[in-house]
Amino acid sequence: MTTTDRDTARAAQAVLDALHDDPVIASVKDAAALDDVLASDRAVVFVLFGSVLDIADVVARAKDAGKTVLVDVDLLDGFSTRDVVVTWLATHTRADGVLSTKSNLVRAAGRAGLVAVQRFFLVDSFSYHQLPRVVEQARPDAIEILPGCMPRVITWLRADADVPIIAGGLVCDKADVMAALGAGAVAVASSNRDVWDM
Repeated sequence: MTTTDRDTARAAQAVLDALHDDPVIASVKDAAALDDVLASDRAVVFVLFGSVLDIADVVARAKDAGKTVLVDVDLLDGFSTRDVVVTWLATHTRADGVLSTKSNLVRAAGRAGLVAVQRFFLVDSFSYHQLPRVVEQARPDAIEILPGCMPRVITWLRADADVPIIAGGLVCDKADVMAALGAGAVAVASSNRDVWDM
């Protein structure tokens, strides 16, 4: 195991420990939501907005507030979907990790010493059955499945993929949170402020 691999493993364990203590992740889609989450008790933040012009400041604000921050690199304006975006984030921000649907960016995060969460939109059985193969190739630290309000699917994934599962998307209330966690998700990610306040 290389030094970068050990650093990434430690960083991933720190994120998982934070999620064990607080399994509700605040997903923020704009500056107003960022302001709200910075004033909240949520420990982990998924940043789902930003551009080449402001992402370093967005991450700095969240880190200064004591948050663990993962940036969705697929949603950053002004960046390409090439590995260099992950390298840039590792070099120019204090982000703890990245989110992406793209395997190349997930692998790049590991090389850059960032935690990698690979997002999967499960829309049918074909996308479900592709997931284990993709996870094996990309080797993310965790996966996020969307929509997250599918406890039965979370249970199946626990048996089919040996990686922590985050349930995201359409997690609307305490019942959704409890169902996802009860099915084996390590955390839920939601942009719903009512869920953040639970």
